[in-house]
Amino acid sequence: MTKEEFVFSIGFQGEAAIVDGKARKEYKNLSTSELAEKGLFRAAFCSALFDNDESEMKSVLESYKNQSGAQMSSIDDMKKMLGLYAVPDGINKVTVIN
Repeated sequence: MTKEEFVFSIGFQGEAAIVDGKARKEYKNLSTSELAEKGLFRAAFCSALFDNDESEMKSVLESYKNQSGAQMSSIDDMKKMLGLYAVPDGINKVTVIN
């Protein structure tokens, strides 16, 4: 699974990732921080998670807290909220939904 596919995934079904094709087309060139600035927090967090970049994960968390007023205190809280803990293994098919 590529970073772009993971960032714009909206779910997983068995060995397949379901990808939002419209969002991918529109936002694929944005950085993690640019995604967060646009309010695309799930995509931004996925970008940081794919890169295993803890400082970017913290930055996305802080941006989310500032914009939403949420009372999360850790990266683990963000992972729990999004239901994303790691890039899934064994994904060998991608289905794009437009």
